Amino acid sequence: MEVHHLRTLRELRDRGSVTAVAQALHLSPSAVSQQLASLQRGVPIPLTEQRGRVLILTPAGERLADAGGEVLESLARAESSVTGYLLGRHEIVSVTAFHSAGLAWLPELIGRSLNDPDGPRVRCRDEDVSVNEFVELVGDHDVVIAHRPLTSNPWPTRRVHVTPVLQEPIDVAIHRDHPLADHQTVRLADLVKETWVAAQEGFALEPLSVQAMFAAAGTPIQITHRVNEFNMVAAIVAKTRAVGLLPRYTGLAPHFRGQVVLRPIEGLDIGRHIDILTRPEARARVSTRTVIERLIEIAEETRRGAEGARELHPRGGPHSQ
Repeated sequence: MEVHHLRTLRELRDRGSVTAVAQALHLSPSAVSQQLASLQRGVPIPLTEQRGRVLILTPAGERLADAGGEVLESLARAESSVTGYLLGRHEIVSVTAFHSAGLAWLPELIGRSLNDPDGPRVRCRDEDVSVNEFVELVGDHDVVIAHRPLTSNPWPTRRVHVTPVLQEPIDVAIHRDHPLADHQTVRLADLVKETWVAAQEGFALEPLSVQAMFAAAGTPIQITHRVNEFNMVAAIVAKTRAVGLLPRYTGLAPHFRGQVVLRPIEGLDIGRHIDILTRPEARARVSTRTVIERLIEIAEETRRGAEGARELHPRGGPHSQ
């Protein structure tokens, strides 16, 4: 078996079509088909099958694609050992993040890269995708900062390596002059008649659990505005006194902290996992691991800063009846 044939098979599994594989590998579709045919000639059972107009992997093809990923990881490790530690640290690492993590962490990551001439160089990009699309981004980026709700299924670890970063609570965002701002926590019953701004359907912070609780109580909430970008959510809350959900550590930009406060909702555990997704061969590079370590440090600093600000400026006493 040829390594580039195994790479082509793995790309077909991850990207879903011969055309997408051809674009990713800078080949013609016919060249991709030829590589798959060459690989098939060395295997006694079918690796792919036609389903409608789409070529998909058989169970045997899936197994071989997994094994191919292990081969590519081993080759990446071998190349890293040959090129040496110092050379590896200078390599470019492409990083992509969803908006709030990008705003909170990427400027600091870029700054540390610029201040470390002996370290990796980073190339950053933001991506606004639904939860089930984050895994697909590892084909185009070395480091993917992804998030998913606490109750969602784990990432498919047979396709990506997962590095946990933090678990972030989700709070209700309210105007500083709202009567609820004087409470340390907010009850569901206090929010029934509020106007809500929420994430778009299919995205991680669409408050489905909140809606379900209100609906079960016979008082469904009214979601008037659908906004994914947290700065816009904060701006709407600051201007109109609507309420919404924002992440505790990364969701509120500094210039809104004087106008918007975050409060936990009593009896409701809303949050998200923030993880770093990588392909095994990308993570085998010293430069990639260095960037991952820096991101974890920056995330922890952000978390401590947010928690420290809450302790210094709690605003409000016990929840009044």
